[in-house]
Amino acid sequence: MTTNHTGLSRRDALKAGAGLAAAATLAGLAPQVYAAGSDTIQLALVGCGGRGTGAATDALNSKNGPTKLVAMADAYKDRLDYSHKTLTKGEKAKNVDVPTDRQFTGFEAYKQAMDCLKPGDVVILTTPPAFRWVQFTYAIQKGLNVFMEKPITVDGPSTRKMLKLGEDAAQKNLKVGVGLMCRHCDARGELFKRIKDGAIGELMLLRAVRMKGPEATCFSGPRPKEMNELEYQIRRFHSFLWASGGCYSDFLIHNIDECCWMKDAWPVKAVATGGRHYRMHNGVEQIDQNFDHYMVEYTFADGARLLLEGRTMPDCAQDFSSHGFGTKGSCVISQSSHFPTKARTYKGWNFAKDELAWQWGKEEPVPYQLEWDHLLDAIRTDKKYNEVERGAKASLVTSMGRMAAHTGRVVTFDEILNHEHEFAPDVDKLKVDGPAPLLAAADGKYPVPEPGRKKDREF
Repeated sequence: MTTNHTGLSRRDALKAGAGLAAAATLAGLAPQVYAAGSDTIQLALVGCGGRGTGAATDALNSKNGPTKLVAMADAYKDRLDYSHKTLTKGEKAKNVDVPTDRQFTGFEAYKQAMDCLKPGDVVILTTPPAFRWVQFTYAIQKGLNVFMEKPITVDGPSTRKMLKLGEDAAQKNLKVGVGLMCRHCDARGELFKRIKDGAIGELMLLRAVRMKGPEATCFSGPRPKEMNELEYQIRRFHSFLWASGGCYSDFLIHNIDECCWMKDAWPVKAVATGGRHYRMHNGVEQIDQNFDHYMVEYTFADGARLLLEGRTMPDCAQDFSSHGFGTKGSCVISQSSHFPTKARTYKGWNFAKDELAWQWGKEEPVPYQLEWDHLLDAIRTDKKYNEVERGAKASLVTSMGRMAAHTGRVVTFDEILNHEHEFAPDVDKLKVDGPAPLLAAADGKYPVPEPGRKKDREF
C-alpha cells in the first residue's frame, strides 16, 4: 500500500536529487522532490465530508498540477463511499486512483492514508477540528505537506499545541495551507493595500454579520438508539463544542478573520452576549450545545472595535457581510457570503453611490481555488509557506468571542491562549466503539453554556 504510484518521472527526480535529499534530511528538512510542471503531486484525503470532497476537487483542478488522489480515509465507510463516488465523476476522475486497498476507515485510518504518500506529497486534513493536531503531528513525522480546514483549534490548549506544531513544520520546510480562503482573495488583497495606504483613514470600526437559517449540523435532535454516542457527535460535529467549537467557531471564523486582516491586528479582548430562543425545531426538541444568536464586541489594542453579529434562525432577515469604517471613509470587505466580495471603498459612511471612491470591478477568481494554486506553487518552487500561526490565532480569537458569550465575562487574548480547559484532552485515544468526550445526561441532553453561572469554562 506504500508503493509509489507516480511512475518514471518521479523515480528519476528522486534519483537525481538523492544527494540533495540526503543533505536536506541531515539538516532536518523534508526533501523537496518536485520541480515546476515536472511531476505529479500525490494527495491523500483524510475526512471525506462535503468540505473535504470540495478541497480534493480544488486540488485536482489546480493550474499548478498535475495532482493525483491516491488514498482516502474517514472514520465511517458510508462517508468515504459517497466522497469517492463524487470524486470519480466528471473530467477529473482520471486523476483519482483510489482502489479499495487504499480506502481506509476507522480512527487510525489517517495513518494508513498518509502511509501511502511519499515525503513532499500533500495530505488534506478535513475531519472535525478536534482531530487536527493529532493528524497534523503524524503528517509532520511523515514529511508531508498539508492542507487543513479551518478552524484548526477549538480551545487554548489545542491552540498552544498547533502553534508548536507549526514551528515544527517550518523547521522541516513543510508547506502548510489553512482553509481561510478569504486571505487568498485578489479583491480583498487590493482592498487591504488601499486601507494600508490610507484610503479610508484610520480604521476604527468593523462590522461583521452572518445571519442565516440553520446550516449543516448546527442543531441536533435526540441520538438514534442504534448509533453510539461518539459516532453521533462526530457525524453532527457542528453541534458539539469539543468537536468543532460549535456553530460559532465553524461558521463565524471567516468573517472574524477577514476583518482582522483589514485591521492588520488581532483583538486583545472580547465581551459578548448570546442565547438560545428555540429548543424545538420541526417539532423535535434539540439537545445540542449551540446558541442560536451571538453578539460580540472585540477590542483591538488601539481601541478600535469589531462588532460581530451571528444568528442561526429560520424565517428571519438574512445578511452575510463585513464592512469597515475609517476616519475618512468606509469600505465593503465582503457583500454576500464569501465570494464574490465586490470590495469597494467610499468617501463617506453611507455607502452611497455618489460617494464611491474605488471598486474592484473585475471578475474575481474563486478563493477556494486560489488557496490551492498558491499552496501547490509554493511546493513546486520551494517557497516558504506556512499558514499555521495565522490560522491558529484566527481560531483562538474566534474561541475568545465564543467563550465571552458562553461565560458572560470579558475574555482576553492572553487568557484564552493560556486557559487550561481542554475540551477533548484524550482525543488522540478515541476508539470507534469507545466512549465520547462528552456524555449526555439521563434525559439525553448535553450540557449547555450558562453565562454568569459557569464562568471558568464554557460547559
